[in-house]
Amino acid sequence: MATETPPPARGTTLPSTEEFTEVQQSAEFGELRRAYRSFAFPLTVAFIAWYLLYVLLSNYAGGFMGTKVAGNVNVALVLGLAQFLTTFLIAWWYARHAAAKLDPKAEAIKTRMEGGA
Repeated sequence: MATETPPPARGTTLPSTEEFTEVQQSAEFGELRRAYRSFAFPLTVAFIAWYLLYVLLSNYAGGFMGTKVAGNVNVALVLGLAQFLTTFLIAWWYARHAAAKLDPKAEAIKTRMEGGA
């Protein structure tokens, strides 16, 4: 995973296991975890449901999926392409969410853990 932050300088002491445990149990870390989960879990469930709907329609509603929309374009093709579109939209939305809500909280925790605060 690429990161913009360089590794700690040589001679820098890393936090102890106890310090990591303390941060993990802190309200600040809990807030970060809730902010992530409140975004990621519902969207994951929604996307899986959307994907399964597409699969089930493809298997059991062949007549509907074969309905022509325009020319040789049918409902199955439109919904299949919509799968790609929703994937990219979710990725874009998550990047915005992470930059606005997760990254500042994570950076504050990281700075404190590295002794910068």
